[in-house]
Amino acid sequence: MISQLGRYEVLGELGQGAMGIVYKAKDPLIDRIVAIKTINLGLALEEKEEFEGRFYQEAKAAGRLNHPNIVTIYDVGKSGDVAYIAMEFLQGRELRDIMNDSGLLPIDQVLDIVAQVAQGLAYAHEHEIVHRDVKPSNIMVVRDGHAKITDFGIARMASSAVRTQTGMVLGSPKYMSPEQVMGKTIDQRSDIFSLGVMLHEMLTGQAPFNGENINAIMYQTLNAAPALPSTLNPAVPEMVNFIVAKALAKKLDDRYQNAKDFAADLRACRDTLPRSGKQIDVSPAGGEKKLTDAISITGSKEASDEEAKPAATAGLSKAFDSTAATMRLAALTATSEDVDELAKTLKIVRPSKESINQAAPATRVARSSAPSARIPGGVNLVLVILVLLVLLGIITIFAF
Repeated sequence: MISQLGRYEVLGELGQGAMGIVYKAKDPLIDRIVAIKTINLGLALEEKEEFEGRFYQEAKAAGRLNHPNIVTIYDVGKSGDVAYIAMEFLQGRELRDIMNDSGLLPIDQVLDIVAQVAQGLAYAHEHEIVHRDVKPSNIMVVRDGHAKITDFGIARMASSAVRTQTGMVLGSPKYMSPEQVMGKTIDQRSDIFSLGVMLHEMLTGQAPFNGENINAIMYQTLNAAPALPSTLNPAVPEMVNFIVAKALAKKLDDRYQNAKDFAADLRACRDTLPRSGKQIDVSPAGGEKKLTDAISITGSKEASDEEAKPAATAGLSKAFDSTAATMRLAALTATSEDVDELAKTLKIVRPSKESINQAAPATRVARSSAPSARIPGGVNLVLVILVLLVLLGIITIFAF
């Protein structure tokens, strides 16, 4: 373990993230304990310069944020091939660990935590900063259930670095908004969608969009209507169903337009519920994580064999479970500009009309088995019978 990062004296290792190690350290100038998140800059020269420039830009922007629900950033620096951010040291736990160890939290506590996160996001959005990677492992819960958002300014760098190494861990496809999946320019409403995904998961114990790999998750994010939380957890009030549905609206205009309104609705609903009185355990716990927020580009989630089994994909056809098939769907349903953006994001060639026509049968199979399909299964059989009867009539006419 390293002993020094800039002027900071490293005291121990707190954990490992997707981009580097997090250390507990001491600032000798003011005798303050800090957490230091490191970012490995071991990239090709041209990538390194772009990455490092973005790192400082984003870290400085995040350092301007001063809000009770956002972790405070004190300093940013570089030591060799390691860039680092010195931030507020928190005595608490990641929300992901709490969810894994505690199971479903009381509804009033869920609404309170998510409302706090929404308040922090609202402040950041007012300062024109979008988080881009809202998920349980980027939320810390300290004493008395106080929530703090971490990793502001790092999300964009993570999404940039992921394209450089095939097979490395991708940010958080489960929590991406439809516009992120399509590679569009995003605004504060993307963070609201991601927070809505987190809210749904906290209420039900399962993510609203899931699958064996990134392509299946992307398909569901773009097309599937998630189950109402109350159908998976009867303790969820009806009002919460509406809040979740509005946060997860696929069309931007149908979604909450700002996080402040989202927080207000959550608090209004929470105030109608009896208080559970149960304290959230934020003391550090040992053992491996059961679930993670990330998924490997090449395969399944990082979890135990039992936990890694994907949720049912509601009949999602295997014929559609590929990057090329995702592009074909986009070509059939999206605008030309959206298709071009998605092709750039996935780094594949835009499909020709011939390939789309050839794949049309498989695509129709996928659509008919998708959660958003509304045509009853028996209708297809009736149509086939009608076509056969018409053909039989034509043959009979010509025969006589």
